[in-house]
Amino acid sequence: MKKQMLLAAMSLAILSAYAGAAPADKAADKSAEALKPAAQQSQAAVWASRVLSRYHYKATPLDDAMSEKIFDRYFKSLDAEKLFFVQADLDKYADAKQKLDDAIVGENLQLPFNIYNVYQQRFAERIAYARELLKTKPDFTLDESYQYDREKAEWAKDEAEVKDLWRKRVKNDWLRLKLAGKDDKAIRETLDKRYANYMSRSRKLNNEDVFQIFMNAYAMSIEPHTNYLGPRASEQFDIQMRLSLEGIGAVLQSREDYTVIREVVTGSPAGMSGKVKVGDRIMAVGQGESGPLTDVLGWRIDDVVALIRGPKDSTVRLQMLPADAGPDGKPVTIALVRKKISMEEQSAKKTIMEVRDGSVKRRVGVISLPTFYMDFEARRKGEKDFKSATRDVARLLAELKKEKVDNVLIDLRNNGGGSLTEAVELTGLFIDRGPVVQQRSAEGKVEVESDTVPGLAWDGPVGVLINRGSASASEIFAAAMQDYGRGIVIGEPSFGKGTVQTLINLDRFGQGDKSRLGELKMTIAQFFRINGGTTQLRGVTPDIKLPAIADADNFGESSYDNALPYTVIKPAVYIPAGEVKDIVPLLEKKHQARVAKDKDFQYLIDDINYVKKQRKENMISLNETARRKERDQQEQRAKLREARLAAAPSPDDPIMVPDPKEGLKQAVSAKPAGAKAAKQAAAVKGASRTDDGLQGDERSLAAELEAEKAAKNAKDVLLNEAVHILADEVGLLKTDTRLASRVLPYTPDR
Repeated sequence: MKKQMLLAAMSLAILSAYAGAAPADKAADKSAEALKPAAQQSQAAVWASRVLSRYHYKATPLDDAMSEKIFDRYFKSLDAEKLFFVQADLDKYADAKQKLDDAIVGENLQLPFNIYNVYQQRFAERIAYARELLKTKPDFTLDESYQYDREKAEWAKDEAEVKDLWRKRVKNDWLRLKLAGKDDKAIRETLDKRYANYMSRSRKLNNEDVFQIFMNAYAMSIEPHTNYLGPRASEQFDIQMRLSLEGIGAVLQSREDYTVIREVVTGSPAGMSGKVKVGDRIMAVGQGESGPLTDVLGWRIDDVVALIRGPKDSTVRLQMLPADAGPDGKPVTIALVRKKISMEEQSAKKTIMEVRDGSVKRRVGVISLPTFYMDFEARRKGEKDFKSATRDVARLLAELKKEKVDNVLIDLRNNGGGSLTEAVELTGLFIDRGPVVQQRSAEGKVEVESDTVPGLAWDGPVGVLINRGSASASEIFAAAMQDYGRGIVIGEPSFGKGTVQTLINLDRFGQGDKSRLGELKMTIAQFFRINGGTTQLRGVTPDIKLPAIADADNFGESSYDNALPYTVIKPAVYIPAGEVKDIVPLLEKKHQARVAKDKDFQYLIDDINYVKKQRKENMISLNETARRKERDQQEQRAKLREARLAAAPSPDDPIMVPDPKEGLKQAVSAKPAGAKAAKQAAAVKGASRTDDGLQGDERSLAAELEAEKAAKNAKDVLLNEAVHILADEVGLLKTDTRLASRVLPYTPDR
């Protein structure tokens, strides 16, 4: 099956910076420079329009009606929170509403670029006004409030109204820092630097960014999961699917004008050298043993990454300012040989959790799968060990069998999808043979994708954990497990994406071998469950529901204004492998009794209700007395959690069984005895951290990494409850053979 027919991934976020950037050290000179379209972009746009209007699942002509949709979405894409444009700006371009289709077909994109240039002008004006406001001091005794989510608000009608919005925004930023203990001088310095950084990042946008934003306004006006990918975005998409790249093995981050080493991958060229440390700042990059060094101070991070990545076995040189050196410290230059880097952090992983059930312990194997990845190119070439989610999970299941777990939980929370083939083959690990998903093309032709490999990799009980972030391929797998009666689905209703995408390389239409027109990720089919229903809009409904954390009104397929409708088709012919309807009510009863007494679970529900209340109100007071009262209440809640975290864990809490391999690694790199206590303290601090008024890159890198580490180590209440549910299932199956014969698939060797 071709690569383009295998994609069932969620839409990418396309508004970040990508290909063709001018060196960002010239950014300071670009503030007044009007961006213009390139000829190649006009060519890419017209070819994209021909493909989209003819071959999309929801083929829609590029006409005046579509032009109006593009117009509205383009303005919202540029200014989602409606803080820069005013209604007069939209009125100025009212005549353009029905001319954007002509701009594409006529290969003249100056109109959308003119709109963008007005946006840049407004951006500069608003930021300048915000910085000017810092010279005054806000009055926090007034009884006024700030609407922090303006996505659904109306455009400001005039300059006076938009200035008042910015006055309140600056006032809120100031108050947050004041409540965190900063004095006026420090607040002014922090905010002035923050707003200056906003301007600096904005100036680094180039014509490729503008083109990508505009093309996605067009593509997503047809259907939410259709996107235009520029050359660099396309490359990044491939990397995410194959979980590998050729480079040095360092995760980079922009902090002010520096590109900073955020993480060093173990076993990579950077890690093996011993010369690359977290916090080191890259000053310049050179190619080969003696190529000239290119100064990258102030560059966009994707441009720096493009210089550092390169062919396997080639050499790259980095001139770096060590993490512990001051701004005037002496840089060091190191040479690294690029290698193939495997992104193991995003691969499937397993843990074993033990739960007490009376006098016995139940062992539940948890497999976390972040995405349905596959190295398409390696598979096409017939490489023996190509990267594959199904292969990795099969290996982990074999290990869990040897470790004698009683049940297996597949954790698909926030797994946005990936390869459709992987979803089918992963399902095949748990069923003998049979249909997994149905696809319907734009012409109405229905094809059934089936598991054709006999046998099961795991024939014991299984559960699937999902949330609102579980989409596409995740929903195919969860729905198939549910329809076959093969496993219990636990969590909150999934995303609701029931469409299949293809990748179309626009370079095939280009003139000349050097065309770089990008790719279209285009919806070409809708998938259906084997029972005839679809996950489109409705998602997968869990057998046992856990508290819903996500806001369904603003996240998920149903939040899109142009999502495809829910429909049904004829069911496929399949034989259920089991029947869970008899056991689910028993597990639900145990679940409800347990969470009613679980303080951590009740705290989580309180938190969810608190966030829901804030979302609904969508207003925050700018009165200092009111905000201090609210902060005191939050701190009181945090102290209760701290006391709970500091207390001894409940004897009923699932306990993670150490992996022998990990134990060996820890023994080799053993830390002082006090490290465990420090780690626990950091977890408590991270779980209860109050608002410091800062944004991510305004904190020190060490503080940011420590907070992330603490959050990662914090107790996962929902996972623990899902493990409890599967442990309960084991207990019921072991004590009721009739129930076991209905729930578990029949296999001759059982």
